[in-house]
Amino acid sequence: MYRTRRLATLRRSLRLLRSFPYEQVRPSIFYSGLARDTRQLLDALSTDLTGTPVRGARVLDVGGGPGYFADAFADSFYVGLEPSVSEMSAAGLTGYGAVRGDGAALPFADASFDLVYSSNVAEHIPNWRDMGAEMLRVCRPGGLVVLSYTVWLGPFGGHETGLWEHYVGGEFARRRYVRKHGREPKNVWGTSLFDVSAAAGLNWAREMQTAGKGEFVFAFPRYHPRWAWWLARVPVLREFAVSNLVVVLRAS
Repeated sequence: MYRTRRLATLRRSLRLLRSFPYEQVRPSIFYSGLARDTRQLLDALSTDLTGTPVRGARVLDVGGGPGYFADAFADSFYVGLEPSVSEMSAAGLTGYGAVRGDGAALPFADASFDLVYSSNVAEHIPNWRDMGAEMLRVCRPGGLVVLSYTVWLGPFGGHETGLWEHYVGGEFARRRYVRKHGREPKNVWGTSLFDVSAAAGLNWAREMQTAGKGEFVFAFPRYHPRWAWWLARVPVLREFAVSNLVVVLRAS
């Protein structure tokens, strides 16, 4: 895992942390930087685990959002799947390379892609386990499936509703946001924001391995420098100290 670990520096962590406040006020700053970082991360993982970089690969982005990720994968056969018409329209996503669909029922044949990933989607849908299983189905044997999501009890679990409010409860955080801002948050508890723990993601990966659908390779904190990756291995502590968990599987 030389390339992947080498990428995980403190400088990178600080750069990503500084971009988080722009997610809603200036999304191009946040998402463009996140897209570039995602490309670098996936390229490192693919090179380390398969010996092949992402360039030229068939890549499926489940929940591609407003289109910034497409530019980062311009040298690949990239397909972004997005269920929201508003997100697609905002980015002008039409035609080749943009597909509207449900992540839990992917409209692709088995083994269609070399690499399938989802970035910050699992916490926004109630059936993320089904999405993960579908990601494995459409990935070719030996290809990589990368599921990256925000851990609920981590500092950013409540998203824009606050840094501590979600520890009291998701509904409390939502109501407090409405009182403060006079409107519903973008991510509404129980509708578009759900409680996904680090343990849940790890247990799902082991279940997929037991079922013969994929090999659970490893998991690590996405935004932490490499010397802090050990946090993902410690039960309970990882729920609070890991803001975003990356779960990597090799499809069977």
